[in-house]
Amino acid sequence: MSFEACARIVQQGDPDRFLAVMSCPVEMRRILFPIYAFNVEVARAPWVTEEPMIAEMRLQWWRDALDEISAGGTVRKHEVTTALSEVLDPEGARLLGGLVAARRWDIYKDAFEDLTHFEEYMNATSGDLLWTATRLGAVGRTRPDDQYGNDGLERNVKRYGVGIGVANWFRAIPELEARGRIPLLGGTPEAVRLQALGALRDLNAARSDMGRIDAPVASVLRVGWRAQRTLQTAARDPMSVANGRLDESPIVRRFSLFWRTVRDRY
Repeated sequence: MSFEACARIVQQGDPDRFLAVMSCPVEMRRILFPIYAFNVEVARAPWVTEEPMIAEMRLQWWRDALDEISAGGTVRKHEVTTALSEVLDPEGARLLGGLVAARRWDIYKDAFEDLTHFEEYMNATSGDLLWTATRLGAVGRTRPDDQYGNDGLERNVKRYGVGIGVANWFRAIPELEARGRIPLLGGTPEAVRLQALGALRDLNAARSDMGRIDAPVASVLRVGWRAQRTLQTAARDPMSVANGRLDESPIVRRFSLFWRTVRDRY
């Protein structure tokens, strides 16, 4: 039942990602839902308490669970860790450990130090997450190809993941500011516009460099189906970020995902 529990966690905590995973083949969902349920639980950990020490302990709990999974021994009982231990390998545990470490920023109310700090956060929380899901959920199912014989796919999937992360971040800005965080670099409309344009360039360059990819990989990358539109809107109208006007209508959102699904696009 832990797989079903993971699916419910993603459905409730990350509904866009849930819809995207549901567009994947059934056998891939059994890998993707535990990974993304882990992400929901870790992302939630810094926000369930006002006490930084308790939040630190919650994140450490997940890092310890990853260490247990990596070691291949007994893993602590939890509806997510049980399912995750069945799909995650040591490399995946290492990358997700970096994701947990990056989430420490969410505990405190300090601004990002600079652009490099923000990019490191996005690489860990979105780029490495997407690559872990892609590698475990899709790459092993594709035909042998030079495309997967070097680090080109990894580099571009991570870059694509960072673009998705920035888009998701922009949509979360109003809530982050309401909770007392300082999420924007610079904070001016021009700074937001430049950041959106940079993320949009990376997103499109990653897609272009990957070229034609196999359907399983494309299905995992569909988690970013809203990213391009979000970044285009933010670049055109930077005030839409702070004002929470980045969301499309539910009909447009679902049709966009459906169109990509039936065409094996992302």
